[in-house]
Amino acid sequence: MGNMPSAVKHCLSYQQLLREHLWIADSVAGALDPSQESSQLSGLPEYVKIVEVGPRDGLQNEKVIVPTDIKIEFINQLSQTGLPVIEVTSFVSSRWVPQVAAGATEISVFGAASESFSKKNINCSIEESMEKFEEVVKSARHMNIPARGYVSCTLGCPYEGSITPQKVTEVAKRLYGMGCYEISLGDTTGVGTPGSMKRLLESVMKEIPSSALAVHCHDTYGQALANILTALQMGINVVDSAVSGLGGCPYAKGASGNVATEDLIYMLNGLGLNTGVNLYKVMEAGNFICKAVNKTTNSKVAQASFNA
Repeated sequence: MGNMPSAVKHCLSYQQLLREHLWIADSVAGALDPSQESSQLSGLPEYVKIVEVGPRDGLQNEKVIVPTDIKIEFINQLSQTGLPVIEVTSFVSSRWVPQVAAGATEISVFGAASESFSKKNINCSIEESMEKFEEVVKSARHMNIPARGYVSCTLGCPYEGSITPQKVTEVAKRLYGMGCYEISLGDTTGVGTPGSMKRLLESVMKEIPSSALAVHCHDTYGQALANILTALQMGINVVDSAVSGLGGCPYAKGASGNVATEDLIYMLNGLGLNTGVNLYKVMEAGNFICKAVNKTTNSKVAQASFNA
């Protein structure tokens, strides 16, 4: 059955509740019990790939510098959870931070559907950013390194307000066309709703197949899980998240963290969808990093579990 949070070790009824909600993996992390497979709702993917962005996106917004050894331990713990993808760090302009030969096996480029946000975040216009990304993606391709593309502010911008689906589609199409194997659509400010998510995906999916798309939802207005469910129903099977709901953005004032990986897995388990991820181990990693940076988790699942 695996270990349980110390706060609930002796609470038999709570252990039963965890089992019923597929929190504890059996022989394979995240594996479904055959008797529960029929509970999977129609129209949803059988498998959902979770891209854990906590070490990169999650920690970049912390006001204190997180020691390298803490980051390494955090990443090591996440690597034991079954998560298929973990973003570990980010590179900025070499004019500000000296770069190193890091030996990356995959990279991402970060664009935006908002001119104002692009200038604030990466100090260039959308068109200028695309020209720079072309060089990066081309270099990566020559070294057989896959590149992922991000589009920020897909459902709203802190400076420009509403962003049209057509604008997002244009930027996403450019990134896909230059060779990004996957495009992550980011609701940076967390203002999206299932309705706006549906309209966005309807537009983007006219140009890019659903198999090459991912969603990246912040939970500012409490809509992240609902938006993700909408995306799943529309054929998306890749979701970005951050353990403990870490994150935010220094150029999107008021935006809260990413959807919590714990909460995402809990929902996906309840839908009968396979992730291959052990929820309890993710909770342990979240507990570790929250203690390390002296903050309270934003995960509802973790709060309920450790406070039980």
